[in-house]
This record gives sequence, C-alpha cells and structure tokens, in this order.
Amino acid sequence: MRAAASYWAVVFALGFVLGTVRVLWVIPRIGLVPATLLELPLILAASWFAAGWLVRRFALAAGGEALAAGALAFAILMVAECALAGVLSGQSPAQWVAGLAEPHATLGLAGQVLFALMPWWRARG
Repeated sequence: MRAAASYWAVVFALGFVLGTVRVLWVIPRIGLVPATLLELPLILAASWFAAGWLVRRFALAAGGEALAAGALAFAILMVAECALAGVLSGQSPAQWVAGLAEPHATLGLAGQVLFALMPWWRARG
C-alpha cells in the first residue's frame, strides 16, 4: 500500500502541475487534443523514472508485486481524478466516467493505464 501511494503521489503531483499549465495556458492556444498529446510524453517519462525509484525503494523484485503496486496506484489515481472532477468542475461520478469517451480523455486514460504498468515494466528490467 505504501509503495502504491508513494508512486501515485509523486506522479500525481507532477500531473497536477502539468494539468494546470495545460488547462490554463496550452489548451487555449492549441486545443484540447494537441495539448493532451503534448503533456502525455512528459508524464509518461516521469512515470518511468518514478516507477524505477519505486521498484528500487520498495524492493519490488517480483513482477506480481510491482504489478499490484501499479494497479493500486491506478485505483488511487482514478478516485482522485473523479474527486477532482467533482470539486473543480461539479461533475458527478457518472458524468466523469461518461467524459472518458471524449478523445482527449481517452488519450489520458491510455496514459494512465501505462502509468499503472510502469512498475511492472521496470521490475522486469
């Protein structure tokens, strides 16, 4: 649990900062999907390095342990994303889930799935 929460916190903090920049300054200039495509490699690179730290720090040598940490971090991330959608934009959980079908949100979700798999990939190497 501590490994997953630590991994989530590191990447979420950066994602929160990048997301703020994306929403306030990048989207108005280039649009929603291009802004998401611009942010995605940055957050995935951060996830790669954070997952490497996670595997070393918590000695997640077994692929199953690393996969479980990534899956739990993903679950925490989804709860946090849903809560933020409610607080920041007044969306209900059902509205948030429905919004995942939007192209930019689908790209983000794909990135979040990769975030979940990063510890497993790093433990394998």
